[in-house]
Amino acid sequence: MADKARVLLIEGHPDGSPQRLNRALADAYAAGAEAGGHTVHRVRLAELDIPLLRSAEAWTHGELDAGLKAVQAELQWAQHVVLCFPLWLGDMPALVKAFLEQVARPGFAVPQDRQSLFARKPLSGRSARVIVTMGMPAVVYRWYFRAHSVKSLERNVLGFVGFAPVRETLIGNVDSLGERGVARWCQKLQQLGRAAA
Repeated sequence: MADKARVLLIEGHPDGSPQRLNRALADAYAAGAEAGGHTVHRVRLAELDIPLLRSAEAWTHGELDAGLKAVQAELQWAQHVVLCFPLWLGDMPALVKAFLEQVARPGFAVPQDRQSLFARKPLSGRSARVIVTMGMPAVVYRWYFRAHSVKSLERNVLGFVGFAPVRETLIGNVDSLGERGVARWCQKLQQLGRAAA
């Protein structure tokens, strides 16, 4: 990552309560990034109106909400994107999926010419980190379940539109972390934020 990076931090928890672990982790990453001299912008999906897409026609030609257009501008501005969300039913929450479907429109995140394997990926030149919290042990999710939903997000969404590298932080056993465990994870995320990694 560049010496001083433009970082976009996307909080994907559908419950925007400040008491959520995802908020504490996002705050820690942001504090570290700002301490490292990076510029941080934040988006909280819980505060956006994110409708469901119901047809290919809506995806290719539908009008995008003004709030989501603003997020597209933030994605264009960013050099490094951090997406933080809890694992629900083995996958990202529906709100995160709906968000990705809305912002990844043809001509913005997806190439207009989807037939060409060599078309330039519109969001190339940006890196990403995916931070996922979960109730199960992270090692079980990673090795038994093969981190299937996170790998799909990294390969079929972020990688497909040009993000590289895409790194991940999996935080398991969240119900039993306790204050010390939360503090340790916040310290780790501050360090990652300082490096904009």
